[in-house]
Amino acid sequence: MLYERALWRELVFNYVGVFLILLTITTTTLLIRLLGDAAHGELAIDAVLAFLGFGVFNFLPLILSLTLFIAVISVFARAYRDSEMAIWAGAGVSLWRWIRPVLVFALPIVLTIAVLDFAVIPWALSKKDDFRQMLNRRDELSIISPGMFTEAKQSDSVYFVESLAENGSQIKNIFVQSVDNHALGITVAQTGVHRQLANGERYLVLENGRRYEGNAGQADYKISEFGEYWMHILPQTVILHRDYGANATSTVELLRHPNNINQAEFVWRAGFPLSALVLALLAVPLSFVNPRAGRSFTLILGLLVFVIYNNLLGIMQSWVWQGHLSFLLGLAGLHVLMLGLAVFMFWQRTTLRQLGWR
Repeated sequence: MLYERALWRELVFNYVGVFLILLTITTTTLLIRLLGDAAHGELAIDAVLAFLGFGVFNFLPLILSLTLFIAVISVFARAYRDSEMAIWAGAGVSLWRWIRPVLVFALPIVLTIAVLDFAVIPWALSKKDDFRQMLNRRDELSIISPGMFTEAKQSDSVYFVESLAENGSQIKNIFVQSVDNHALGITVAQTGVHRQLANGERYLVLENGRRYEGNAGQADYKISEFGEYWMHILPQTVILHRDYGANATSTVELLRHPNNINQAEFVWRAGFPLSALVLALLAVPLSFVNPRAGRSFTLILGLLVFVIYNNLLGIMQSWVWQGHLSFLLGLAGLHVLMLGLAVFMFWQRTTLRQLGWR
């Protein structure tokens, strides 16, 4: 049909534009946050891109759902403003007939959200936990970056390295602050190398430098010069476990062990594709434009409905987790209620139009 092809073409252009904008905003916000963590020494520099990818994957269902809702509202709101909906209504195209093309456009997106929520995101979160454990097992020297102060996790030490040698095996102009037996020690050296003995012990060998030892606030500092100074690198505590949270557990495992926590997680995962489908339908009657309300009123109202819907979804998950709500009611109750609201708004719009013609 002509009206279906025109609608799909405009929906595609709007969806791609809104998706790129939301994805750019989300990626930029996550990148700034991760770079801040890296600047404070809470995250290694070489792990920023990996955690950025995990974070974007985690937000994709929300972005896809919100983009679908905004695209449908913006397309129909423009059609109402330009009186296209009135023309189509005069040609015999009822508001109910717009449900089919909207569903045809929304179903691939809803299926993508379902695949992400039920399969991809739990797998990505489990890999994120594995990657985080791998980073925690790295030794102190592997997280040092030139030009940045780095705090060691296994000892009360702070490292600063000005630069690396051309061959990459030697560091230059080193500053090390450590606390040994409640005494503050500051070591500076021109160069340093990493050495591992036959018994597996690892040392940072500093060359041509000075060491200052003493207590903070007192003047009895000891100053010593050295040609070589061997600093022992404490071994990392290796923690091998795969005790993931419910959000990183596969969907099959959630259904295999139906306790309150797993059922609440399943309610949350199923909620995004179901809410995306219901919101796509709700956007059609919700996009009606009142000329007295302004052009942005419909979009603001739609965003308010989206936020309320997702917050109610979180409340349903919490109630199922606490045992205050049954699994089936938490899974379908809210979506049935919102679908009923969409049907009522469709009926209201068509009834008002018929009364207006009369």
